[in-house]
Amino acid sequence: MGMSAGGGADLNSEINVTPMVDIMLVLLIIFMVVTPFLQQGVTVAIPRDMNSPDVDPAIIKESSVVISIPNDGEYYIGKDKMEKADLGTKIEKMMKNKSDAERIVYVKSGVGVSYGNVVEVINVIRQQGIDKIGLVADKKKKGAAAPAAAPAG
Repeated sequence: MGMSAGGGADLNSEINVTPMVDIMLVLLIIFMVVTPFLQQGVTVAIPRDMNSPDVDPAIIKESSVVISIPNDGEYYIGKDKMEKADLGTKIEKMMKNKSDAERIVYVKSGVGVSYGNVVEVINVIRQQGIDKIGLVADKKKKGAAAPAAAPAG
């Protein structure tokens, strides 16, 4: 009982894996070529420090309304600490005698403040009928930070 050499009548029960490997390599190449085209979404160009808006001179005026949010749950109008429930009435009082061009509220928030707190403050401002809202950010300029504002709305 040795190995049979030649073309005997016995059936060969060994699996030939060469065609399977060829097919798998072809499929791998097809998936590698097609996968980059399947990525969906919108490409967004993130603004860099150099594209920051110029400083709005109205921020430093005594009559301007600046809401500061240094930490979650802390709200200031100017230097006065306020509760979130009182922001609407205070903004309404401060905006009562202003012209349409002067009816702008600036929102300045700290880096660690959650996005939800900023949105809630913006909603309170909009409920007072104010649609000009400036978001204040620090502008990096040769080691010094200066406030910059971009009106939203």
